Amino acid sequence: MTTLGVNIDHIATIRQARGGHDPDPLQAAVLAELAGASGITAHLREDRRHIQDRDIYLLKQIVTTHLNMEIAATTEITNIAIDVLPYMVTLVPEQRQELTTEGGLQVREKERELAKVVANFRDHNILVSLFIDPDINEIKAAKRIGATHVELHTGYYANAAGPVSIEDELGKVKDASIVAVKLGLHLNAGHGLNYQNVTPVAQIEGMEELNIGHSIVGRASLVGMEAAVRDMLALI
Repeated sequence: MTTLGVNIDHIATIRQARGGHDPDPLQAAVLAELAGASGITAHLREDRRHIQDRDIYLLKQIVTTHLNMEIAATTEITNIAIDVLPYMVTLVPEQRQELTTEGGLQVREKERELAKVVANFRDHNILVSLFIDPDINEIKAAKRIGATHVELHTGYYANAAGPVSIEDELGKVKDASIVAVKLGLHLNAGHGLNYQNVTPVAQIEGMEELNIGHSIVGRASLVGMEAAVRDMLALI
């Protein structure tokens, strides 16, 4: 059964727009869990554009399901993650000028460097997921460097236009999923998933968890966080 991890970054985005205290991503996390979310995801970016250090430390204290901390593999953020000790870290690519993560981590290009980061987290009993494109060679590289999970980037599927293109991109996710499961990796997916396109991804054999943020937060602004999460759960 596919479960739902709710990314609360954009609750913090709204808060940071005014520089105050509301809306509080911690409250959003509690409401998401009450509605049935299986985990909470938060991305501590180098530029701190939304989630702040204080948020991460407090989330570790209040999350009762599991905390998935998205990070770039930099020394500063890696050290914070090891201090926080989340259930899992998801390593993602990060660029200052991007609006959101634009593609998967290029694991093959940085295998030696990433292997050291992964080993460091695993030495601290933190599970490690890599956010990667649905590329078989990248999945094999993720396995080689010791990752426990992969999160397949579904942005290309989400942005595809027309039934042929959509089916083609979904097929790539399905093929990558087969390889990940055969290699013994735990399988997650996310990016660009919404109330219109989530079901086919949720139905992929071996899919364990979908990490979804923007569409849930957008809907929550109209109907509330609990209703938004329940509506998504009904679809997956």
